[in-house]
Amino acid sequence: MTKEVCSCLGTRVVEFLIQSAQDLQVSPIVKYSALSLYADRFYPSLSITNDVKTWLLHPLRESNLQLFALVAIWISSKIHDSPSLSVKSFKSLADNTIKEQHFTAKDFLEAELVLIQVLNYEIGTLTIPFRYFEDLVMKLSEVARVGEQLRLEACMDIMDLLYEKGKISSFNCSSIHLAASIVVAAYVITVPLQKSEFPILLWVKFVTSCKEEDIVDTVRRILIHVFEL
Repeated sequence: MTKEVCSCLGTRVVEFLIQSAQDLQVSPIVKYSALSLYADRFYPSLSITNDVKTWLLHPLRESNLQLFALVAIWISSKIHDSPSLSVKSFKSLADNTIKEQHFTAKDFLEAELVLIQVLNYEIGTLTIPFRYFEDLVMKLSEVARVGEQLRLEACMDIMDLLYEKGKISSFNCSSIHLAASIVVAAYVITVPLQKSEFPILLWVKFVTSCKEEDIVDTVRRILIHVFEL
């Protein structure tokens, strides 16, 4: 499988994960935890030789990756939801959306174990960017009236777009830096010019301790991805 094909395949499955999260009506924290588990960690690990031997990875099919995407949502639901979504919910969705292959409940259980093994049993999601930009948006609304103009949904739309375009991995920075940059980018895009006198860049720099010039550079790159045709 060539790198180009892998990139295209990875993007399609990420889009499948985002759509599945919408179909399952999971909370944002579940969706972004799942994206972190699958897109940031599991899928990139497949290009590295690992000792996990299973028919789910050899050969690597798109339908199998779609199964792992659903399993990532399932694991995230177990972490964040009480009660969590049942395997029946995921199997039902898979039956309707994955056409190449039929997966049983047992396959979901096996895929869950494989995903966790590939991640070396490290499935923590405490430091994903969503947690940080959610907190920043809330704090901004508390300190400035203009914060009411900045919606969390705008930040999530940017995050989704970066994932769908396969650009998240290109931002070689900390989660809090990426979150701060997404907040600034969302502010630039959504807050009307006549109401945008608040020094958002200086405020984000103060709250996060990120370097101003680094945030500016990342915001520039985000805006390029957002507005490119």
